[in-house]
Amino acid sequence: MAIRSILHYPDPRLRQKAEPVTTITPEIRRLVDDMAETMYAAPGVGLAAPQIGELYRVFLVDVAGDDEPSDLHVFINPEIALREGTQVFREGCLSFPKVSEDVERAARVVVRATGLEGQRFELEADGLLAVAIQHEHDHLDGVLMIDHLGPIKRRIVHRKMLRRED
Repeated sequence: MAIRSILHYPDPRLRQKAEPVTTITPEIRRLVDDMAETMYAAPGVGLAAPQIGELYRVFLVDVAGDDEPSDLHVFINPEIALREGTQVFREGCLSFPKVSEDVERAARVVVRATGLEGQRFELEADGLLAVAIQHEHDHLDGVLMIDHLGPIKRRIVHRKMLRRED
C-alpha cells in the first residue's frame, strides 16, 4: 500500500471521464488499497480513482465518525439508480484543499455497484453517506464540486485555488 498524490483543481485530469473496470485484477486491488490509505491519511471521507490520476470507475467512501469503527465501502462501476428529495450539505473535497461550500444534492440515493470481491450489490443511502456517494460518483464523470456552485461562488473558489501553493 502507498499514499498517492491527490490531484488539485484546476488540474485538467480531474475533468476526464473514467473507464469501467472490466476485471478485478491484482492491480485494481492494489489501487483500492492505495486509495484507502490515501483517503485516511488526507484525511477524507471519500476518494475517487480519478483524483489520484487513475481513470477507473472506482471510488471509496467511509463516513464513520472518529469514535466509530471504519465502515469502508468500495464501489466499482457504480450507477446511481435513484435520487429522491433534496438536501444542502457543506461539502469539502480533497481536490479542493481548505474549501468547503454548501452544495444541493439528492437527500436519498440508491446505488448499484460491484464490490472488491466481484459481488454486485445495491445500497440505499441518505444523509452524509448519500452526499459522499453523489460527490464521488461525480468525479468519475469529470464533474467537480465547483460545478454545483453559482457563478459568483464558482469564480471565488476558482481564484482561490489558482492562488494556493501546493
